[in-house]
Amino acid sequence: MIRVLFVCLGNICRSPMAEAVFRDLVEKENLAGKIEVDSSGTGDWHIGAAPHKGTRELLDKQQVPHEGLSARQFHDSDWDDFDYIIAMDDKNISDLKKVYQKNEGFAVRKLMDFVEESEVGNIPDPYFTGDFDHTYELVSKGCKNLFTYIKEKHTI
Repeated sequence: MIRVLFVCLGNICRSPMAEAVFRDLVEKENLAGKIEVDSSGTGDWHIGAAPHKGTRELLDKQQVPHEGLSARQFHDSDWDDFDYIIAMDDKNISDLKKVYQKNEGFAVRKLMDFVEESEVGNIPDPYFTGDFDHTYELVSKGCKNLFTYIKEKHTI
């Protein structure tokens, strides 16, 4: 089983959006038995909360299922439990490396690292910008490319 974890600040906007989009790709290609996806936040403010209303509305508009998503904080055990830890921005990576010590030898990548043609390196947080459409556009591109990368790398 290949396990993918998306990480952002509060786990109510970007990372649950990425989780839902990526899970939808996995389901559509009948790979749920081979790829598992989750999301978390570096902060603890929203533990147990549903995704932000803006995220839910955008996913509904795009017909991407998001039922059952609930915010959680990144756990130290996630370093061992996941094959891919994918952050939304540089600050998320910095926070992970500062707070969680068991990260030696484990590369955290940004979702936009998988979008070569983009001049954007970080996915802006719509909690602060209010622009859920732009965030979705970036998340969607990143997830599609990451999905292709994982399928090719693991020949599935």
